[in-house]
Amino acid sequence: MLTFLDRLLPLMGKLAKRVDLAAPVFVIVVLVVMILPMPAWALDILITFNITISLLILMVGMYVPRPQEFNAYPSILLMVTIYRLAINVATTRRILLFGGEQGVEAAGHMVRSFGQFVVGGSYVIGLVVFLILLAIQFIVINHGAGRIAEVTARFTLDAMPGKQMAIDADLNAGYIDENEARKRRKDLSEEANFYGAMDGAVKFTQRDAIASLLILAVNIVAGIIIGILRYDMPVLTAMETFTLLTVGDGLVTAIPSLLISVGGAILTTRSGSQSLNLGTEVMSQLGMDWRPLAIAAGVLFLFGAVPGLPLVPFWFLGLLFGVVAYAAWKQKGTKQVEATLEEAREKLKPAAEPERVESLLKIDPLGLEVGYGLIPLLDAGQGGTVLERIKGLRRQMAQELGIVVPPIRIRDNLQLPANTYRVLLRGEEIARGDLVPGLFLAMNPGTATEEIQGQPTTEPAFGLPAYWIPDAQRDRAQLLGYTVVDGPTVLTTHLSELVKQQAPELLGRPEVQQLLDTLKEQSPRLVEELVPSVVPVGSLQRVLQNLLRERVSIRDLGRILEATAEAATLTRDPVLLTEYVRQHLGRTLTAPHLSEQNELGVLVLDPTLEQTLQGGIESSERGSFLALAPDRLQELLTRIATGIAQLLPGAQPVLLTNPMVRPHLRRLLERSLPHLVVLSHSEIPSDVRVVNLGTVA
Repeated sequence: MLTFLDRLLPLMGKLAKRVDLAAPVFVIVVLVVMILPMPAWALDILITFNITISLLILMVGMYVPRPQEFNAYPSILLMVTIYRLAINVATTRRILLFGGEQGVEAAGHMVRSFGQFVVGGSYVIGLVVFLILLAIQFIVINHGAGRIAEVTARFTLDAMPGKQMAIDADLNAGYIDENEARKRRKDLSEEANFYGAMDGAVKFTQRDAIASLLILAVNIVAGIIIGILRYDMPVLTAMETFTLLTVGDGLVTAIPSLLISVGGAILTTRSGSQSLNLGTEVMSQLGMDWRPLAIAAGVLFLFGAVPGLPLVPFWFLGLLFGVVAYAAWKQKGTKQVEATLEEAREKLKPAAEPERVESLLKIDPLGLEVGYGLIPLLDAGQGGTVLERIKGLRRQMAQELGIVVPPIRIRDNLQLPANTYRVLLRGEEIARGDLVPGLFLAMNPGTATEEIQGQPTTEPAFGLPAYWIPDAQRDRAQLLGYTVVDGPTVLTTHLSELVKQQAPELLGRPEVQQLLDTLKEQSPRLVEELVPSVVPVGSLQRVLQNLLRERVSIRDLGRILEATAEAATLTRDPVLLTEYVRQHLGRTLTAPHLSEQNELGVLVLDPTLEQTLQGGIESSERGSFLALAPDRLQELLTRIATGIAQLLPGAQPVLLTNPMVRPHLRRLLERSLPHLVVLSHSEIPSDVRVVNLGTVA
């Protein structure tokens, strides 16, 4: 025996590696059974396998932790139903071909046993039992399971938008990470797909019961006719023989069908179950309180005392329920004693531990609060797209600036006006704006040919004059040259500009370390050799913040780190380190401003003005700075701003100066001209042609 098993195990291992062939082979077997005549012994094997697989499906349905983990059930149900119908075809062929010659042995031992032994050899009793099983399956189990599957599928699909919005809200609030959100969305999708498929799968078992009834009628009528006309059998003998065979055939297929229907009903009724198996779930809930068990035991004892009713079964079950109730009462008493002792121990503690308020100290890096009138913009179920746009904004910032924007905490604020939103940075308001739901914002980029009618307002991101207009005027406004956007676009554009402005403040040491960890996965030796031995994290943070302050992408962190390491051997001044890095990023700095002819149009400072600025630069232990009198600085600022406005009115030019003056000039102009690009001569690649558009005197 052991030798046989030792030889069998390697074969089973090889078959296990080719489980992908199971479904095609199964379909081929079904076709063979339907088309070719089967010997009686083969039918016995096929019927036994049918009963086995049905019992297995029922057990899996009871022990699976969650219904959607058995998501192959609808497909299995289809295949098993077709297999069972193929067996019906094969047994019908055997009964009608050989029933007159071989009698009850015509369709094999399984059919004969169910026709004689299981129903006592009476074809009338067998027929009644078969019809009862069909009625139970079709009227009770299939109908109930179908209704449950239909309702569960509908409610699951109706609840999907709310659940998806809850997942997005948790992700944006930082309660879960991207992987957990992806897992939850996958589970939600699998749940909806499972119950939707179950709704259709139950229909198979309903139609299967009807097919079994038709096959029963055809077998009996056709068998009796063939027995009388072909084999000259007496009417009663023909009726008894073919009815027993047909009833046996019906029972060997009806019982597996009933098992599978019960398995499907159990799966659909276990919606929301988190138990390991059905038995644990049922017994833990029935026995969680001793009082119902005790009352049931008392009622059973009373029934047993009624004259005429059987004493033994009522009192036996009453005693059994009483013992279980007593055990549950003792267990509950033990738990109460343990709870009392634990409470006493808590009271005997010398002093209560101080309340932990550390959780209250947490501040969200970014927050968005909206008035109640803007809540529909956040609700995907009502067509809101703001949450999806914010996720797109985070991806956009990663691609444009190379930073990971922290999760944005979104909540409603009833203290705000209904159509107002505000943006918070570390708990403090940095901006707010107003939207009008249902209206569109029309802005004049300078090309509009005439005025339009609407509610005057100011575009919040760039401060441009604009109008709120209805959807009916949108096409006309676009034809007139206006730029028209909807409310969610206004909000996300405003939020995008604020993130770009506040990017240096959002880049703390933990964020820098996170970027280094990501770089370490790609270039481990670079990070290990330079950080922190050559470039401290603090110095790298200052350099990255200086770059972000001028909206320079830090996505190429490896090159930035190498350039910082080269300059760190010469100076520790963050300003000079940044200028050295900018020289290595020259092509990145100039690319957005080049023409199609690879030309860079610039304004240059008057040499006298440039010398004045350079002469005012002083150095200290904390770095270099521009040391000029406030009135002198204001005079220089006014001259530069006026000169730029006169040379290129309405444009955003590039100002070119020498490397020593560049950082201080940029800091001088960042408040009055925040979008002005200031480059130095050393930052321009050699293949770029510089075109002088004018001199700022």
